[in-house]
This record gives sequence, structure tokens and C-alpha cells, in this order.
Amino acid sequence: MKSGKPSRTVFVCQGCGYNAPKWMGKCPECGEWDSLVEERQSPTLLPGGATPAKQSRPVPIHTVEMDQQRRIKSGMQEFDRVLGGGLVPGSLILVGGDPGIGKSTLMLQILHRLADSKHQVLYISGEESLEQIKLRSDRLGVSSEDLWVVSEVDLESIRAVANEMVPNAMVVDSIQTVFTRELASAPGSVSQVREATLHLMHLAKQTGIPIFLVGHVTKDGAIAGPRLLEHMVDTVLYFEGEQNNIFRILRAVKNRFGSTNEIGVFEMRDSGLCEVANPSAIFLSKRPSLVPGSVVTASIEGSRPILLELQALVARAGFGTPRRTVLGVDYNRVSLLVAVMEKKLGLQLMNQDIFVNVTGGVKVDEPAVDLGIVSAIASSFFDKPVKGATVVLGEIGLTGEIRSIGQADPRVHEARKMGFTRCLLPQDNLKGLKGPVDIEAVGVQTISELADLLF
Repeated sequence: MKSGKPSRTVFVCQGCGYNAPKWMGKCPECGEWDSLVEERQSPTLLPGGATPAKQSRPVPIHTVEMDQQRRIKSGMQEFDRVLGGGLVPGSLILVGGDPGIGKSTLMLQILHRLADSKHQVLYISGEESLEQIKLRSDRLGVSSEDLWVVSEVDLESIRAVANEMVPNAMVVDSIQTVFTRELASAPGSVSQVREATLHLMHLAKQTGIPIFLVGHVTKDGAIAGPRLLEHMVDTVLYFEGEQNNIFRILRAVKNRFGSTNEIGVFEMRDSGLCEVANPSAIFLSKRPSLVPGSVVTASIEGSRPILLELQALVARAGFGTPRRTVLGVDYNRVSLLVAVMEKKLGLQLMNQDIFVNVTGGVKVDEPAVDLGIVSAIASSFFDKPVKGATVVLGEIGLTGEIRSIGQADPRVHEARKMGFTRCLLPQDNLKGLKGPVDIEAVGVQTISELADLLF
């Protein structure tokens, strides 16, 4: 049903979705230059017609009856962990990641697992033909009579196929290729992406179909399209990792049905993505023993402790300002810790190049690894390896004190499980360790005590 109001021409920012009646060189909302594109906008139509739904009436909250929805298990534990226990019927999930990172591979494997569990699933591709999808499925070993595929970009056709088939799960790859004929703007524009997401959101809620939307990312790493896109969906997942690294991390940055702290770890192989049930063993598998500049620490990702190797290299600067190169941890945090080391330990680091790296392509953003960073830098500076099988934990303050960290128990137990016999941690956490821990736990109060304990 078409609206009687005529369409109008507006200029829409392709970065944030800001509308302006005339062209401007710089978007006043997000500050992007030359991002306003002329688009012909039609009034937004309600999916299924322009007639509004029946008015809802408010009710007392204590009279609301809970409907415990059964989650659908995908058969891939790492994926279900990130979602909070499985797929919720009627949920809209946005999956973003760099080109070539493995988004389409992951979605095809998830649908294959669901199809093996006798769920009828639908894969809609707007970027690849059926022959290209078949080639990928043969490489991944994905084949099932309950896995249906279609190559389509027209929103109205996608809704018709979904309403006719009513699958148990559906993937739209990618949302930037879908367009509606109600709008004159090009596919991938802000208006088209917003309108397509709105219609698919209503489709998911009305039919109970969990829908995955695969989204492209910009050069800044954010999902392309208006920021409103992330607010419309129920869950936002980012697929992270370096293309030259075999490990991939699936991280939830928004989840209405579970925690946003959980991560899933995968390994990219020729046969597709494989789950990594014990990330600590994988990340430490190639760690050199008794080498200066290498220290093991423990990070908490959601409810899971993961042991990581921190590497540091300290070398005399050849000329000019010394370099500070940091990968996997916050650059400003490392600069702060280097200043504390110069002040409290008396180390002359102002004329040294310092390189810090977290192996495995993992990114850590919690202060509990501060003591590990300082230990790695000190080990490389003195050219002495850390003695024994030691794990280092702790946050460092500006005065050089070692502050307590959260969830020390699971970190220590993970270190014990991986065969480490010694753990340096804040003195306050030493008092609160629970349960039998057959590992030597050594409390540290200040950074000045570190040298005697490490080497």
C-alpha cells in the first residue's frame, strides 16, 4: 500500500545518516567531509501495509507472565557461548568483521550445524551466486537437504520467500546489498540499509525466525551504515582477527539475551573454522622457554580465564626519539607503565626503543595485565628470563603499588591447570584465594619488589 505523500529529495550523510535539505561539504553531525549524497526518500511504510497495529494497553508489571523461550542450540559451543546459550527465536543478530575474515564461512557452518539437527534453515546471499556458494560448501564439507540457499537482493522477494518457507533460522549476507523498490537511493546507502533492517526486524518478531545480518565494516573498524543499525538489532557480534593469523575471535558488543563479555575462539583451517575449546593451550603452544622478554599473564574474557604470552623487546635507540610500538594492549597504558618504571625502579628507558606484543593476535584491555607488561619489559631490559614456570598478575598504580585485581581465583586455577608452578599476584588477592591451590602463590605489594621475585 503506497502513501499519498510524494517523495522528496534530501542529502544524507553516508557515515551517520544525518539528513539535510541541501548539500554541505562537511556533515555537522559526525564531521565527515564530502559524505552527503543526494537521495530520493519516500515515506517509511509499515511492513505489511500502512495500517497501524491495534493499540496496546499498559498492565501492572506483576501481572506479566513470563514466557520461557527455548533457545536453539547451534551445535557450536563457542558460538552459543557468545550468544548467551543459543539462538533466541525472533532475534535479529548483526555480524560484522573485516573483509575476508570468515563471516560467510562462519554463517554457512552454523546453518549446517542447525540443519544437521533437523532444523530447516535458509541462506540468502546478495553477493554470491548459487554456484559460488556451492563451491564454498564443498570446501567446507557443508551439505544437507534442510539447508536451502537463494541468491536475492530484493527486500520484497526476501520477505516473500521467508514468509512462504518460515525457516528455523535465516542468514542475509550482506545487509548492504539488500534494497527496497520503495526508495530510489542505491543499495548500500544509509536509507536502504536502515529500511531493510527495519523490515527484517519486523519479519523476525512476527514470525519468530532468528535472522543473522552480515554487515561490512568501514576502514575505522565500525559496521558500515548508520549507527542506528546497531540500536535496531538485538545482538551485535564482531568477528576479529588478523588475516595472516589462524585465530579468530567472536565478540559480542551488544546482547539483549546474554552477557557482552563472552568471547568465542576459533581457528581458521582449510576445512573452515574449528572451535578452540582450550585457548590457553593454543596461545602458549609455541612459547619459547627461558627467553628474556617473555612473560605469561592471565586475562578474563567473560567468564573464561585465558593465559596469554606477553613479549617485550627493549633495544637502544639509534637516533632521535625512541620508538614505542604496542600491539594487543593499550598504547597509553604502556607509556604510563614505562614512566612508573623509570621513576620507581630507576631504569633509564628514555633512550630505549620498546616493543610490546600479545602473541596470537589477541587484544587485552584490562589493567590486570599491568604487572605482566612491566615484567616483560624488565626481563628484556636486563636480558634475563623469568625464572621457573611463573604467571604474573596485577594492576600497577602511579605510585608503584600493586593493586588487587578481580577474579583472581579462576586465573590462578587456570595457571595451575596449564602446569605453572608459581604465580606472582597482588598481596591483597593472596589473602582471598579460596580452595586448595597446589601452586606457589607469591604476594607482591610494590613494583620495587619485582626484580628479586622475577629473576
